[in-house]
Amino acid sequence: MECQSTLTQLIHHREQARSYRGLAFIMAGMINRPLRDLRMTFDFDQVFDRHNTGSTKWSRYPADVLPMWVADMDFAAPPVIIQALQKRLEHPMVGYSVAQDDLREAIVADLWNKYAWRVEPQELIFLPGVESGFNMALKALVQAPQNVVVQVPNYPPLRHAPGHWGLNKVELNFDAQADGTYTTPLDTLSQSLQGGGALLLSNPHNPLGKAFPRAELQAIADICLEHDAWIISDEIHAELCFDGRQHIPMATLSPQVAQRTITLMSASKAYNIAGLKTSFMIIQDRHLREKVNHARCGMVDSVNPLGMEATRVAYSEAAPWLAELKVYLQGNRDFLVEAVRTRLPGITMNLPQSTYLAWLDCTALGLDNPQQFFLDQARVGLSAGLDFGDDCKQFVRLNFGCPRSLLEEGIARMERSLRNLRA
Repeated sequence: MECQSTLTQLIHHREQARSYRGLAFIMAGMINRPLRDLRMTFDFDQVFDRHNTGSTKWSRYPADVLPMWVADMDFAAPPVIIQALQKRLEHPMVGYSVAQDDLREAIVADLWNKYAWRVEPQELIFLPGVESGFNMALKALVQAPQNVVVQVPNYPPLRHAPGHWGLNKVELNFDAQADGTYTTPLDTLSQSLQGGGALLLSNPHNPLGKAFPRAELQAIADICLEHDAWIISDEIHAELCFDGRQHIPMATLSPQVAQRTITLMSASKAYNIAGLKTSFMIIQDRHLREKVNHARCGMVDSVNPLGMEATRVAYSEAAPWLAELKVYLQGNRDFLVEAVRTRLPGITMNLPQSTYLAWLDCTALGLDNPQQFFLDQARVGLSAGLDFGDDCKQFVRLNFGCPRSLLEEGIARMERSLRNLRA
C-alpha cells in the first residue's frame, strides 16, 4: 500500500503547510514548493486522495500503484466552476437539457478572444465527448473504398474509429527530426488521400505534445482540398500550449478550409472537467453541419446539464485559473525533462510543446515491455506505447498533469527500478 501511504503523507504535509502561511517557503516532508509557485492564487500543489471516488484513473490498478496514464489531471477543478455547479444544484431539476444562448455566446467569445476565430452560435453542435463527434463525422462523410488517414502514434480512439464503420484506415508515421520534433510526410499523405476520404487530425497532438505550426497545417490543408478530403480535427488540448505558443485551429486558415473541416473541442482537458461529459463540434458550412449532425441519430443523446454549465463558466470566468495552470504545467514539463536527462538513463523524450502528456522512448533499456516493467517494478501505471501505434512497443506515455510532489514520487520510483535493473 505504498502509494496510499505516500498520498497520506503528502496530504498531511499540505495541511501542516496551511498553518504556516507567513513562511516564505515550506520545507515539510515531500513537498517543497518552487518560489515562483508561491505567488500563485490557486494551489496546484494540493494532493487529493482519489481512491474510492470512482475515478477511472485511480481505479484501474491496485492502491499501491501511482497512476500516470489516462489524460485526467490530479488538480481540483477551477473554484468558479465548482461554485457555479453548487449554485446550479440549488435548482433541484437536472433533466434532459439543451444548450442555452449564454453557453453558445461564451464559447463564441472565447474562440474570438483566443484565436480571432469568428464563429456563429448556430455553428456549434453539443456532444457528450469528442469521440462521438469524430465517429459521427466518419459515419456521415466517408464511404469505402475511401481512406481515413491517422497519423501515428495517436490517441487510441482516433486510431480505432475507422474500424467502427468498416472504413479503410491508413496509418501515417510522423517523420522524426534530429531536433526531437516530428513532421508530417506530405507526399505520403497526398498519396493516401487519392480519391477523397478524411484525415483524422490531433492538434495539439496526443501523445507527442506537438503544436502544429501554421505552415505545416497549411500544407496539410492544401493536400486535403486538392483531393476533396475532409479534415476531422480533434483540438481538445487547444488551450494547453507552452513557451508562448498559440494554438492555430485548422478551420481558421481560410474559408475554403473551414468548409471542409469538422473541429472538435471541449473544456474537459484544460479545465479538468472530463467527467462532466460535454464537448462541441464547430462546423461552419450549413449543409455539412446538417449532414454530420443527422448522424447522431441512434448514437448520441443529449448533453449533461451540469457539464454545459461548467463549460459556460470555464470559457467566461476561469481564465485566471487557466493561466496559472499553464505556468504550473510548464514547470512540471521542465522538471520531467531534466529528470529524464539526469535520473532515468536509457529513456529519452521529446520536449512537449503542448498538453500534459510526455512520450518516453525506452528503446535503450532493452525491455520486452516497458509499460509492464514500470508497473511491476516501480508500481507506476503508465500508458502502453502499443495503444498508440503498432511500432510503438518501446514507448510509454506519462501524464505530468499532477502536483509536483506526485510527479517527483513517480520519477523516484522509476529511478529506483532502473537502478535495480542495472544492478
